[in-house]
Amino acid sequence: MLKQRVITAVVLIAAFGAATVTLPPFWFALLISAVILAAGREWSGLLGGDSSARPVYLMVIFVVGFTLFRWLGISTLRDFPEPTGTAIVLGLGLAFWLSVFFLLLGYPDNRKRWDSARIIAVMGLFALLPSLIGIVYLKYLDPTGHLVLALVILVAAVDIGAYFTGRHFGRRQLAPKISPKKTWEGVWGGSALSIAVAVAFVWMMHRWLRPLAGLEILLLAALAPALVALCVIGDLLESMLKRNRQAKDSGSLLPGHGGLLDRVDSLLAATPAFVLGMMFLFDESAGP
Repeated sequence: MLKQRVITAVVLIAAFGAATVTLPPFWFALLISAVILAAGREWSGLLGGDSSARPVYLMVIFVVGFTLFRWLGISTLRDFPEPTGTAIVLGLGLAFWLSVFFLLLGYPDNRKRWDSARIIAVMGLFALLPSLIGIVYLKYLDPTGHLVLALVILVAAVDIGAYFTGRHFGRRQLAPKISPKKTWEGVWGGSALSIAVAVAFVWMMHRWLRPLAGLEILLLAALAPALVALCVIGDLLESMLKRNRQAKDSGSLLPGHGGLLDRVDSLLAATPAFVLGMMFLFDESAGP
């Protein structure tokens, strides 16, 4: 199982890394849109009820995503998406993930309040589309793809650190009613590895991109633990929705990993905060 998991991860990393570095921003945006649609297909399986509604949900994701692209000017005709609109979309996404924290605290007592296909469908829109816009914006902000890779590596560090630390040292359950296998030790392990990666990221940014002021370094220092917390929230939300549908995985697309959502849940939650932070740091670069 671990061998299959590693092989799948290596193939995904190589393919995504190559696409991130080589594709022009708009073509990269189309690729990420396809990934989000695939994740949306799996999210539709968490809605419950009649499966005939799932294609309709995918069409809703496509239409809303297309509308956002048009509104923000993400096309081959513009050099840069509209920053203010992007910040609004990301702010809504971040607000959603912060509200999820309270949803998790109330589970399972609050289940009747949100366990409907319509509510879970709306949750999917807020989980998927702001992250789509955020990742695409990062690619436009830095066409080399380095900022996108930095985000993915930071999130992967949380997942990898949590997986191995929790597997070998996990004792105290983090959220037993949602995901009994997740432990506090896993959270600390993921935090330690992610913060170490963040320190390296700040050092490289300061050395090779541009010198960072003290306030900017403080912002990045605060962003690292915030991303860890958001990664945990994203992971637990998907676990809660799967438990609600008595599903082990969100799908079977990735051998050894389960579904696509099982791999990108943390990334979806961390993206809005990370991109807002990068917009603050590089606001002089943003413009139509």
